[in-house]
Amino acid sequence: MDDTGWHWFDGTNPSDETDKDVLRETAEACARVFRSPDGQAVLQHLTALTLGRHLGPNASDATLRHLEGQRQLVGHLIAMIERGGGRTTPEPALHPTPKPRKRKTLWTRIF
Repeated sequence: MDDTGWHWFDGTNPSDETDKDVLRETAEACARVFRSPDGQAVLQHLTALTLGRHLGPNASDATLRHLEGQRQLVGHLIAMIERGGGRTTPEPALHPTPKPRKRKTLWTRIF
């Protein structure tokens, strides 16, 4: 019986190790590229364009899918940077949450 083409089924694909090496090298390259100040500026710009963008309720299905694809790509880049040993700064909050105020009890409001 010829089992050509079924090597992936038993998990003994000889190219698995080379795929891991290529993935590791690519992740390290991403970390090196985006480690520079210029790379950080580009990543911040891409993040603002995609992850920081919100569409209104009247956005078409095609527009939503397009933006989601862009977000997926930026998310993949961020994951590759972190996998390669780089660090990405978390995106700043668009609207910082106010500090919680202490609630006054009924007793302090009366007196």
